[in-house]
Amino acid sequence: MTVVDASAATGKAAAAISKKPPRSTIADGSTRKSRTVRYILLLLFLLFVLTPVYVVIITSFKTSSDTTAAAQWSLPETWTVEPWRKAWDVLQPYMVRSLSLAIPAAIIASLIGSANGFVLARWRFPGANLVFAFILFGMFIPYQAVMLPLRQTYQDLDVTRGIPTLLITHVIYGLPICTLIFRNYYATVIPTEIIESARVDGAGLIQTYIRIILPVSISGFVVTLIWQFTSVWNDFLFALFLTQQNNGPVTLGLAALAGGQKVDYAASMAGALITSFPTLLVYVLLGRWFIGGLMAGALKG
Repeated sequence: MTVVDASAATGKAAAAISKKPPRSTIADGSTRKSRTVRYILLLLFLLFVLTPVYVVIITSFKTSSDTTAAAQWSLPETWTVEPWRKAWDVLQPYMVRSLSLAIPAAIIASLIGSANGFVLARWRFPGANLVFAFILFGMFIPYQAVMLPLRQTYQDLDVTRGIPTLLITHVIYGLPICTLIFRNYYATVIPTEIIESARVDGAGLIQTYIRIILPVSISGFVVTLIWQFTSVWNDFLFALFLTQQNNGPVTLGLAALAGGQKVDYAASMAGALITSFPTLLVYVLLGRWFIGGLMAGALKG
């Protein structure tokens, strides 16, 4: 092969190599395709989740004649807010009772759970692990297993069925999860040096907890408050057994609104949306801190 032929072959090879797309371009194309597929799947999932919401919203603005099975997907022929007025008139006293139940239950359970978690995380007394295991055991007891014995116990103690009875029950049932969250939060997030410094300065256990631990526990409290408020607000089984229709929370009112021989579907849908507003508002206002609390280690361990 002559020098001219060799140089020509080398030039052709170089040209062929130069025509091949660089690896970065191939990688970018593959990444773009995978991102497109991911977005399509997320969009389909979003449509699947929002479809029932769409039906609930449009049904809440329909008249009784529009709430038929054939017209459940169509927009209302006549838009009306009368179902919302009817639902609000029925649910208003129930909403007040639920607020008077869910807010204290969330606060009390969070405060007691915080104290329990601090003691179990930083005060290694004999049998601490056994006590913690017994507390956590309450998380695995199903509501159905204790409902009848619990109601019988309240009757034997001559405790009137109502919001106070339900408040005590929810505080007790909320202590295991609150204790678990705060115990892991204090064990993984709160530096040991802070507690040792307070001990060197002469602060006791209670002073350390009140003056040092509580101010830096905001993330943990946000997690437990949202968790407890949502659980108490959405509870129906405890409310059914431990309260009555005239003094129960909003879940009983919603059941009464949807009951009867002839169900008013428009009012029921409006009532479902009304009862969901408080929990939605809590997540909107505290959602950023809720995620921060989870990421800070509130549910680690």
